[in-house]
Amino acid sequence: MSTFPWLKGHGTENDFVILPDPDGSVHGALDASVVRFLCDRHAGLGADGVLRVIQGDKQSYVEDGGDWFMDYRNADGSIAEMCGNGIRVFVKYLAEAGLIDGKPVRIGTRAGVKEVAQNDDGTLTADMGEPKLPDAAGIVVDANGHQWTAVHVDMGNPHAVAFVDDLNEPGNLCDQPTWSPADAFPHGVNVEFVVRRGPRDVQMRVHERGAGETRSCGTGTCAVTVAAARQARDERPVTYRVGVPGGEVSVTWRADNHLELTGPAVLHARGEFDRAWLPGI
Repeated sequence: MSTFPWLKGHGTENDFVILPDPDGSVHGALDASVVRFLCDRHAGLGADGVLRVIQGDKQSYVEDGGDWFMDYRNADGSIAEMCGNGIRVFVKYLAEAGLIDGKPVRIGTRAGVKEVAQNDDGTLTADMGEPKLPDAAGIVVDANGHQWTAVHVDMGNPHAVAFVDDLNEPGNLCDQPTWSPADAFPHGVNVEFVVRRGPRDVQMRVHERGAGETRSCGTGTCAVTVAAARQARDERPVTYRVGVPGGEVSVTWRADNHLELTGPAVLHARGEFDRAWLPGI
């Protein structure tokens, strides 16, 4: 096949290239160099990551691939376990392509199977599973010459959540903030900086490992909700409004310890890509 189809979509402006590949035959192992090229905002299509769409029983990455499997790659080509904004965009594509009906759908990820429901108002709600709170006291993150203590929240991928007085304090988040102890996050970490806007209402910025600063991070909004609710001693169930540079989402920490992420998903472009344009491929 000399060409392959692609789409672009975003969830609160966290944007993705979508590669339909139902039986896993079009893109093979999805080479990291291809991902980097597609995500390049100058030479490629431009995105924070790539979502490859595979039927759950046609993938070989995890034991339970769900109804459909979301093979997610960061913009630098590295593999990511989960993406909360990406999974909504993923299901939006499945729905508009007529591949699913209006019922909740099981989406396989490297962080387990997540159920996603389509809402009447056009938003989507993803059951993000249970947060893990590793025993990791004493974590400090450093950015722009400032230091903050941080809370480690694992949402299938690692997060360090730091509360700040002003979201401008961390400076340019295209650069990876550093952390100590150095071995706290051996595979890297997403770092969220958060301010409170009011009761159960927060605003955040994020550096995503493998992507730099992004306009939003779905798993990050869940990690921030957990950290904020624990700090405020909120009882579950509790719902937080979480503002991000690209918009706003709602996160509910349920009584059963699961987190539900509700927000928009948009598809805004599609086309065909000629393999001959891929450099060195």
